[in-house]
Amino acid sequence: MNPTTLISPDRARQVLQIFQSRQTIIEEFIKRLVELESPSGDMEGSRAVVDLLVETTGELTYVNSIERVDVADFGQHLVIEAFHGSDQSDQVLLVGHTDTVHSRGSLSQMPWRREGNKLFGPGTFDMKANCAMAIAVLHALETVGATPNCGVTIVLTCDEEVGSMKGWPLIENVAKRRNTRCALVMEPPAPGGRVKTGRKGTGIFSIKVEGKAAHAGLEPEKGASAILELARQTERLESVNQSGSGITLNVGVVKGGTRSNVVAAEAEGEIDVRFSTESEAQQLDQMFRNLKPIDDRVKVFVSGGINRPPMERTPAVIELFEKARAVAAMIDFELGEAQVGGASDGNFIAALGIPVLDGLGISGDGAHATHEHILADDIAVRGTLLAGLILSV
Repeated sequence: MNPTTLISPDRARQVLQIFQSRQTIIEEFIKRLVELESPSGDMEGSRAVVDLLVETTGELTYVNSIERVDVADFGQHLVIEAFHGSDQSDQVLLVGHTDTVHSRGSLSQMPWRREGNKLFGPGTFDMKANCAMAIAVLHALETVGATPNCGVTIVLTCDEEVGSMKGWPLIENVAKRRNTRCALVMEPPAPGGRVKTGRKGTGIFSIKVEGKAAHAGLEPEKGASAILELARQTERLESVNQSGSGITLNVGVVKGGTRSNVVAAEAEGEIDVRFSTESEAQQLDQMFRNLKPIDDRVKVFVSGGINRPPMERTPAVIELFEKARAVAAMIDFELGEAQVGGASDGNFIAALGIPVLDGLGISGDGAHATHEHILADDIAVRGTLLAGLILSV
C-alpha cells in the first residue's frame, strides 16, 4: 500500500451525502434481507438471500462478474467482482457472510422494527445490514464516478457462523486469484464503533481420561477416579490464564462417571483456547500434546487442535488503520481500534500475509441475541468509511 494515497475530503463528503440521500432505500434493502431468514444450513434461506443480492447488484454498471457457488447442505456463497479492468491485476477484498445464528421462525419473536435510531431484527447486526452496505458502497462509488485504484471483490459466504469449512477455501482461492492489497472484513465493530486491528486465534482441545472403577463405599482404594484426574488437569491447565501472555483457556464442558457410588472410570473435558501470536499457538499445542497423567494409575488422551490462526496487529495493519482513521476524520468521526478475543474469517486471510482491517460493519449491539440491532445513523458513516478506504488503498 502507498501511505500517501488518500481520498480527498471533498470526495469523502460527497460519498457521505450520497449515503444520506439513500438512507431510506438502504434501510428497506436491509429489511428485505433480514426478513429472508437464513440460519446456517438453511439452503432455501441462503439461496433467497443470494437471489436478492444478485438482483440488486445486477443493476450496477461497473460489476464485472457475479458468481454463485453451490454448497451442499448450506446454500450458496456469493462472489462479486467490480471495477476490474482488463489490465487490473490487483484487488481489495470485502468479506462478509449471509448466514445467521437465528433459527428459522425467529422473525416471529423478534420482528424487524424501528425504535428511535435502532433497527432490530434477527441477523441485522451480524451481519445482514453489512451485506447490504457492501452493495451500497459499489452504488456510491459508481454514482460519484470514482474508480478505485484496484478491483473490488466481495465475498459473502454462507457458513461462517459454523466455522467456514466451505467458506474459507473459497476466500483463500479468491484472495490468490490476483494480488490482494488488503482485506476489509465487514464483521460488527467493537463498542464505540472501533475497528478491529487484532483478533486472537482459536482452538478446541478435548481430554479423555480412563480411570479404574470401584465401589465407592466398600473398596474405594481399588479405584482411580477419572473425574478427580480431570479436575486436577483442569486446575493445572487454567493456570496459564495467570501467565500474563495473550493466552486464555477455558474448560467449558465436562462429563464423566456413571453413579455417585462408583469411582468414575471415565471423564471428558472440552477446552476452548485463545492466543495472540503464532508462537503462543505452538506453545499451547505443545502443552496439550505433552500432557501427562497426574495419577499414574490413569490414562489421559488428547484430541483436537488449533482451528484459526491469530490476526496480528502488524505494521501493514497499522498503516491500513491509519488510512481508515484519516478517512473517518474527513467526515468528523473519530475512529478507534481494538484487539479482541473472538475470531473471524479475517484470521484466515491474515495468515496469508494480507493486511486485514476487521470490524468495519455498522455499529449496533446484541449479536446472536434477541435484542440484536444496528444504529441507523451509522449506516452513512460506515458506508463512507468503507468507500473511502477502497479509494485509498
